[in-house]
Amino acid sequence: MKIVLLGSGNVATHLAKALMAVGEDVVQVYSQNLEHAKLLANELKTTAIDHLDEVSLTADLYIIAVKDDAIESVAKSLKNVSGLVVHTSGTTDLKILSSNVKDAGVFYPLQTFSKNKAVSFKNIPICLEANSDDNLKRLKTLANKLSNQVYELDGEKRKVLHLAAVFACNFTNHLYVLANQLLEKNNLDFEIIRPLIAETADKVMENLPENVQTGPAIRKDENTMNQHLNMLADLPELQEIYQTLSKSIKLTHK
Repeated sequence: MKIVLLGSGNVATHLAKALMAVGEDVVQVYSQNLEHAKLLANELKTTAIDHLDEVSLTADLYIIAVKDDAIESVAKSLKNVSGLVVHTSGTTDLKILSSNVKDAGVFYPLQTFSKNKAVSFKNIPICLEANSDDNLKRLKTLANKLSNQVYELDGEKRKVLHLAAVFACNFTNHLYVLANQLLEKNNLDFEIIRPLIAETADKVMENLPENVQTGPAIRKDENTMNQHLNMLADLPELQEIYQTLSKSIKLTHK
C-alpha cells in the first residue's frame, strides 16, 4: 500500500515507523515545516514535502496526523486524490473528511506518544470508522497488521473514549507535575515517589480503579486532609484541586 503521511509530529512519527515495519510504503511525508518533514522522511528513506499541492494524487491511503483544528484545511486540499483519506484524531467528526473527499475514515491509535520513546503498536488500541463498508474493511486489514486490539467505534463513542483518555493520561501526568513542584519546593527528589506511581498504575492493569482507591479522602480522614490544606495555604490553586478531587473521591465511595 502506498501511503502519504500528512504530519510529522509524535503520532505521525510512530505510526509511520510502524507502517514501514510491516512492509507498507510511505511515499511522502508532508509538514508545513520542511525541516520537520525531512527529519522523518530521512528516517523512512522517503520524500519530504512542505506544500500540499505537491501531494501525490495516486496513493492508496492518505493519513492526516496534524492538530485537530488543521484537519479540515488539509482535507480540502485532497479533493482530487484517488485514495482513502483518514485522520488520527480522537475528537474530530468523520464528516470533516467525508464532506471533502469521496473515501474517508478514522484511524485513531489510543496511546500517548513521545518521539524519543519507542512503543510497540501490537498492544495499542486502534479505533476505526469509515464512510463505507469497503473503506472500513480496508482500514481493518491495515490495523490488524499493526495491532492486536482493533475496535470499530462511531464518532460519539470515540469522543467519549478520548475524553476518558484525557482524564486517565493528560490530567494524571499533570498531577505528577504538581507533585514534583511540591517536592522540589521542599528539596525532595521525584525519584522517591516513582515506585508509588508504578504500583498505582500496575494495580489498575488487573483491577477496576474504584476497587483499589486509597488515601485520606476514601478513609474520610478529615484531620489529615485539613493538615494538607493548611500546608497548601500559599498555593490556593493546589488547594482548590485538592478539595475538588477529595470531594469527588468521597462522592464516588459513599
